[in-house]
Amino acid sequence: MANQQETAETLARTPLYQLGVELKARFTSFGGWEMPVQFTGISREHEAVRNTAGMFDISHMGKFTLQGKNLISQLQGLVPSDLSRLQPGQAQYTVLLNPQGGIIDDIIVYYQGEDRTGTQQAFIIVNAATTSKDKAWILQHLDQNQVQFQDLSPAKVLIALQGPKAINYLQPFVKKDLQPIKAFAHLETTILDKPGFIARTGYTGEDGFEILVDPEVGIELWRSLYDAGVTPCGLGARDTLRLEAAMALYGQDIDDKTTPLEAGLGWLVHLDTKGDFIGRSVLEQQKATGVQRRLVGLQTQGRNIARHGYQVLSEGKVVGEVTSGTLSPTLGYPVALAYVPSKLAKVGQHLEVEIRGKAYPAFVVKRPFYRSSKKG
Repeated sequence: MANQQETAETLARTPLYQLGVELKARFTSFGGWEMPVQFTGISREHEAVRNTAGMFDISHMGKFTLQGKNLISQLQGLVPSDLSRLQPGQAQYTVLLNPQGGIIDDIIVYYQGEDRTGTQQAFIIVNAATTSKDKAWILQHLDQNQVQFQDLSPAKVLIALQGPKAINYLQPFVKKDLQPIKAFAHLETTILDKPGFIARTGYTGEDGFEILVDPEVGIELWRSLYDAGVTPCGLGARDTLRLEAAMALYGQDIDDKTTPLEAGLGWLVHLDTKGDFIGRSVLEQQKATGVQRRLVGLQTQGRNIARHGYQVLSEGKVVGEVTSGTLSPTLGYPVALAYVPSKLAKVGQHLEVEIRGKAYPAFVVKRPFYRSSKKG
């Protein structure tokens, strides 16, 4: 018991933690943080996001702001995506790569434009568990005489409001019209008459927004959205939602030993339109010769759920491993992501998954498993 208390004391808490306590959320340890895993139940929260709107406290995620001359050209060397294409108010989902082409983290770069002096500004969101690692890596590879780096992680609240009716719930608290904001666009505006940042991004496969504000504004916004009828959601529903949308979870589906080409993230790799970047030679080689393994979607039958770490079999031999798996609340059957040899990665390929010592049929299916018809 003493060890459990000691562990709880070492976990960080977001400024919205107390609101979770008030709502009787169940908490769990995640990436060094004590976070709500569920409020009223994973299925109910999942359904709210798919049909109306749910909100998540994602303040644990890393938040960096960078500014300086030639900022974008410097960031170009850290990612495989062509950031020079970004216009002010646009964002790019991408990955930080190591020299082996492995993924250090998946991130979003929000380009905020250039001022009259030629100083460019960008905002970067990274995963909670990798915040320190990412910060060190970025600082190591940027010219700190030219670029100013600020870690806003502990100073700001980040709320994800997700679902087909997210815009209806958020608009009353924001003066600017949210309708014209396209997917992956962002703007600085006033929220509850205070400065804030809104991006039309998310991790659920639905339309929605991620909102960055000061802690006191975040607390007021959470309460206001709750009073308006938005369902509070925890990490449990966040995981089932992102898996149905086949969005990768860092540390499970992607890591520093997987390349974006292996992980089905080839659309992030712009070899033809940009110059050198860390890991480029490895990706060029993989592009030329093909990858040995691929991340695929799997479907199993009945209630036979292929979970993280389970072995994938072909003709009785182990050929791969499940990285994420769940019983899809929306679809009503089990889905999973797994790495398998490229020759076994075609849609329709029959495989097996070992579950509790027994092999169960599985077959490769298209990703995402679920695609919203309600996205704005």
